[in-house]
Amino acid sequence: MVWKLLHALYNEKAPFPVDSETLDASLDDIGYFRLEPQVYRLLSTQNKLERLPDAHRERLKTKFDESVMLNVYIQFETERLFHAFESRGIDVIPLKGVRFAAKYFGHIGARSTSDIDLLIRPGDADRAADCVRALGFACEEPYIRGHFHAGFSKPLPGRRQPLTVELQWDLLMDGTSNFKPEPMWRDALPLKPYKHVLELSEYHTFYMICLHGWKHGLDSLKYLIDIVQLIRVIGERIDYGELFEDAKAHRTYRRLASTLSVVYRQFPFLEERKPLDLPKRGGTWWCYESIRGKRTASWMRYVRFVRYQWFDFDSPVHGFTASIQYLESLLKKPKGGEYHGQTGLQEAGGAGSQHDQI
Repeated sequence: MVWKLLHALYNEKAPFPVDSETLDASLDDIGYFRLEPQVYRLLSTQNKLERLPDAHRERLKTKFDESVMLNVYIQFETERLFHAFESRGIDVIPLKGVRFAAKYFGHIGARSTSDIDLLIRPGDADRAADCVRALGFACEEPYIRGHFHAGFSKPLPGRRQPLTVELQWDLLMDGTSNFKPEPMWRDALPLKPYKHVLELSEYHTFYMICLHGWKHGLDSLKYLIDIVQLIRVIGERIDYGELFEDAKAHRTYRRLASTLSVVYRQFPFLEERKPLDLPKRGGTWWCYESIRGKRTASWMRYVRFVRYQWFDFDSPVHGFTASIQYLESLLKKPKGGEYHGQTGLQEAGGAGSQHDQI
């Protein structure tokens, strides 16, 4: 049901659903994936809020307002981190989060987040960690060999889930690709008024968001919406030819091709806006019912897991390395709960993990 509403928000030719059954089911799905802020923002900018019944409109607005308040606080903490890094001369690039919401969704509260992802240079990891700890993020996640990030948390006022700062020095696990982050640093520009706080180029933002969705097995609609929104806002400036040539060199081609195939399969009208020229389309492994948690399609979760684990790597060695690291992460997972640094392979095996809101 949710597809009718999402298509109406992104495709001018698609009719807006008006029957209560479709709207009720759509709002339930939107709530399941915590997409209320994105949907509210899209409806607002398109002057379509009045088409919803009062109860649905108020439900979306309540969640949007909550997202605004939370993101304002996270932005405050982010700025404190920026000042700390700037004062110590540590280069840093914010990934996703509040800045992504404001720039690509048009409002600080238009996309919920619950953590702060920062790209740093490997040589700055110790100094960066000291900065983060000094600001109260004292709870550290267990180290997992081959991982590309370190997590630090502190309690988030009024919420059970803590606020986590994730320091990343790469986008993918060691030994699972040939990707190196140097071009991201090369093309990044200073984020005023800072000199050491930089912003990803549009091209590398798109690349990063596609890889981010893949790492989570596209187990939430939010990952698809992120990509669709970027195509809507900056799609004309993204060269797919360059993207796939780079992906072949990085040995991430199957990951990007698979991810974009799924997105275009679910939003076919994107072909008119930005054609996806691939010699072979994939994406048949992705099933909405499996991420929505429908019991009748539970076996598709395992199909997704196998497809994701073995067939989306350009090299068998990369797939084998990822499998080993996945097993190690399971062994280090705290008993009785999850930790923020969960791998994409873990996410792919389940139905729509909701702990990660970035």
